[in-house]
Amino acid sequence: MAPRARIYLETTVVSYLAARPSRDLRVAAHQQATSEWWTRRRGDFDLFASQLVVEEASAGDQEAASRRLEYLRGLPLLDLTDRTLALAEKLLTDAVVPTEAEQDALHIAVAAVHGMDYLLTWNCRHIANATMRGRIERTCVEAGCDAPVICTPEELLED
Repeated sequence: MAPRARIYLETTVVSYLAARPSRDLRVAAHQQATSEWWTRRRGDFDLFASQLVVEEASAGDQEAASRRLEYLRGLPLLDLTDRTLALAEKLLTDAVVPTEAEQDALHIAVAAVHGMDYLLTWNCRHIANATMRGRIERTCVEAGCDAPVICTPEELLED
């Protein structure tokens, strides 16, 4: 039997899972898709996070943070290694990711350096962005890593 695909969960995924239902239709649709993916598909994958995800999920309102952290409980945490930091820096210095999105560069680097098959996110501004994916992939390959498939939970709902 083939090994299960490995997913790095970026913070926005657990944020959508733990958030109160939104009145914004687009956000509500993302929340619904994330909930469906979590219920129906998460068991098909090996899930990972990082200390960065834990730190981001811990910020803000403590009640909401507690709900976010509950989703992360028990997930293996990937290390931010020297190689991870170097790739994140390259993503920033090569202007693949804007300098103000340093955390986003770190998420991409963690997933790539640790050989994740997917980086699951709702951050469509700096991570799951069609105009940036090719540059992200090239930069990862130049650094000696395979880039993960960057996608949203909605894209992984189908079998």
